Amino acid sequence: MKSKKLLFFLLLLSNAYGATATALKKSSLATTGIDTTVIVPIGGIQQYLSFKGKDITKPVLLFLHGGPGSSLMKVADQFTQKLQDHFIVVQWDQRETGATLALNASPDKLTAELLQKDTEAMITYLLQHFNQKKLYLVSHSWGSVLAFDIAVKHPELLYAYIPISPIIDQQKGAALTQTMLEKWAQKTKNETAIQELALVHIPFEKPDDLFYSQKWLFIHNGVDFAQKDDFKATYYKWLDIWFPMWKASVQGSLFTKVPEVHCPIYFFEGNGDKQKSHDLVADYYRFLKAPKKKLFWFRKSGHTVFNTEPDKIQQLLIETVLPETYIN
Repeated sequence: MKSKKLLFFLLLLSNAYGATATALKKSSLATTGIDTTVIVPIGGIQQYLSFKGKDITKPVLLFLHGGPGSSLMKVADQFTQKLQDHFIVVQWDQRETGATLALNASPDKLTAELLQKDTEAMITYLLQHFNQKKLYLVSHSWGSVLAFDIAVKHPELLYAYIPISPIIDQQKGAALTQTMLEKWAQKTKNETAIQELALVHIPFEKPDDLFYSQKWLFIHNGVDFAQKDDFKATYYKWLDIWFPMWKASVQGSLFTKVPEVHCPIYFFEGNGDKQKSHDLVADYYRFLKAPKKKLFWFRKSGHTVFNTEPDKIQQLLIETVLPETYIN
């Protein structure tokens, strides 16, 4: 039960560079398909990947999980099963995460710049390994910190970029969330919520700020687990590892940092995403300059769109994104 709760929590939260991969298990498909996990030396450590697809000549689709530190490896089939007919689907446990962490801890200080270098090296490796010139890049939440860096620096490597619930302006989004939660706490006369939300400083300066904000956002959204002691213990373990890097990586706004990209971009956003504010995503979509851009709303979803509407995500990627952008 605890492992299921931990997995749910993670979903809410997201040698030299480049080398030859070490296969961990043989493909379980025919010779034209692939279903394999591999270890690749990237950025001075061993990093863990999975490849799944029915045809190795199909384009590569790389998922960048959020968090940071929130692996999607164990649940990925739930939102990629249909994609595997049309893409080589790649899941990657980034450094200090999941199976990569089990292999080795990062010897280097965790920074967004370090993980951005890892991402660039990983894309280079994948394109070389599958003998392709471009790939599809999908990110969830904090994964957009890595993916927008690639979209800006190397649009020539992307058929398209698909941000799911991206971070647009963390400070503004947090302020909107804080106002909403304070009004809710006052309306419901929840004295504990009123007291703990009063401790939150925006912009977030210390781990407690983020913890109390997220705790009451989860409770507001009906996540009863957030009221338990093991939720607090789990969250503070994450904060101990990731808060300094997370705080530094979400400074500023995409409105100023990324006013344009030179690759097609398709935003997937849940209407009920109070965590990053769907209004900010809509505003940024209208503001951003791109050769092709579209915004798709997920009416039944909040922040974890892939968890609540997996079929719609796959349908859009297969029936809209792929035919509009793939040139073999």
